[in-house]
Amino acid sequence: MINFEKQLKEQLGTLFSPQDRDWVFDQLVHSVASFSKDEKRSAGISEKNLYLITYGDSILQEGKTPLAALSELLKAHGKKVVTDVHLLPMFPYTSDDGFSVTDYEKINPELGDWEDIENLHTDFQLMFDFVANHMSKSSEWFQSFLAGEEGFQHAFVEREAGFDTANVVRPRTSPLFHTFDGKEVWTTFSEDQVDVNAKDPQMFVRLTNVLLEYLQKGAHSIRLDAIGFLWKESGTTCMHLPETHMVIQIWRLLADFVAPGTQIITETNVPHQENIQYFGDGHNEANMVYQFSLPPLVLYSFTTHDVKPLQKWAKTIEAVSDEATYFNFLASHDGIGLRPTEGLLGDEDRQLLAQKVEENGGFISYKTDADGKKSIYELNINYSDALRNKGESEELAIQKMLAAHHILLSFVGVPAIYYHSLYGSTGDRAGAEESGIARRINREKLPLDELLAGLSESGSRRNQIYSGIEKMMTIRGREKAFSPYGKQEISELDQPVLAIRREHQGETVYGYTNVSDQSVTLDVPTGKELITGQSVSGSYHLPPYGFAWIKAI
Repeated sequence: MINFEKQLKEQLGTLFSPQDRDWVFDQLVHSVASFSKDEKRSAGISEKNLYLITYGDSILQEGKTPLAALSELLKAHGKKVVTDVHLLPMFPYTSDDGFSVTDYEKINPELGDWEDIENLHTDFQLMFDFVANHMSKSSEWFQSFLAGEEGFQHAFVEREAGFDTANVVRPRTSPLFHTFDGKEVWTTFSEDQVDVNAKDPQMFVRLTNVLLEYLQKGAHSIRLDAIGFLWKESGTTCMHLPETHMVIQIWRLLADFVAPGTQIITETNVPHQENIQYFGDGHNEANMVYQFSLPPLVLYSFTTHDVKPLQKWAKTIEAVSDEATYFNFLASHDGIGLRPTEGLLGDEDRQLLAQKVEENGGFISYKTDADGKKSIYELNINYSDALRNKGESEELAIQKMLAAHHILLSFVGVPAIYYHSLYGSTGDRAGAEESGIARRINREKLPLDELLAGLSESGSRRNQIYSGIEKMMTIRGREKAFSPYGKQEISELDQPVLAIRREHQGETVYGYTNVSDQSVTLDVPTGKELITGQSVSGSYHLPPYGFAWIKAI
């Protein structure tokens, strides 16, 4: 306890004046003292872990709360695959499909209640989404700020005279500031999403107590949404500032102390080298960072049948430490971000992907660059639809989807699969057009009965994709070589194949994924192919978009 308090006070001292530091320290020590530790809490993660990314109301059934319907689905089609459920913001909100939170500590009554969360937690570990950078303009906290109430006078970021915003990095084309009751307030993402002021000691304590409350409610993982924007300083980009990193380190310190095994996961949709800064020294900051370069590079590989950009980048991905690793995904509630391809793909390559996405029924979202020009920010489309090339059969499209997830499950780190990917959905263009929100093309809510019927129908698209991923995940969970903290090596082959060697505790598995529509024959080590169970020696044949895991003997 003494070392913990000493470290906490030192870290707080880098953010606040001595007087404010001491006040914040006393508040947080009090919060920690009242925390009830869960002795049954899981101690970390392993090759068995797979996160399902979902909204609380992604699955619907009359007579049940959406959270209860989700629980029923996962009990029937999920327990053999999913260990952790990432619930996207499940709190009351006013816009952005949950990311303009009005109250961090209440469950949106349209989804259910805390009892539904507890019931889901009996079968799965949970990841809560902490939208720490901003809140809804309709939130009680922001209304208290506008009213000048005691303790809230500096709770949100107001425009300061002389503050230089010339270098601020923007993820949107909307204005950086909006005026509310005569106050100009920072709005990174939209007029309805007002940025909190983490510099304010009282707001910092409020935010930290929210995180502690999530841990108390059973969260095994905390996703820090858009965390890179948290701290603002004049003349800077206002992204990835040292103070932002320190906030995460303080939260990591607290989580490790009150709830060992907690996974702090940072969400920063930026180029790779910026992203991995959030590991800190590998022990003091994020337990996992989102692997944002993986989705567009995998898409590029299957679009062009050229594995080289993915292969070149993958060779730079190595084990971080025995406490830090990568959060790997292909699809999410957002689009496929292209900023993480900077330095990895050229402008022509990005334009090629954008053209394909539009041809396949998707949309393109843009951002404003520092020079005022617009550039592609993300591709809005269902990932399976994005993968599909012209003229490919449904059978080949399903095989390609499984091959893409074979790469995901082979990669060092922890895999996460979006619910539409796991359950074999296609895009909802009509939903996007009706709402005017491009991201809703991949946010369709699914009726439970119809989904269960589709999953149970042998040979259906949903059945084939879910069953294929389930089989791969079952195999993955048995192999120590796939430890999130194990070694990864990439081999360069003459064929359009991503070759990954995974090793941990003396066991080795070789992964091969054919990203082309042509058959290939590979030279492989002697061993056993884990998916088919057949013995292998010398060579192995991969059909179009075929894949294999060969365990060395």
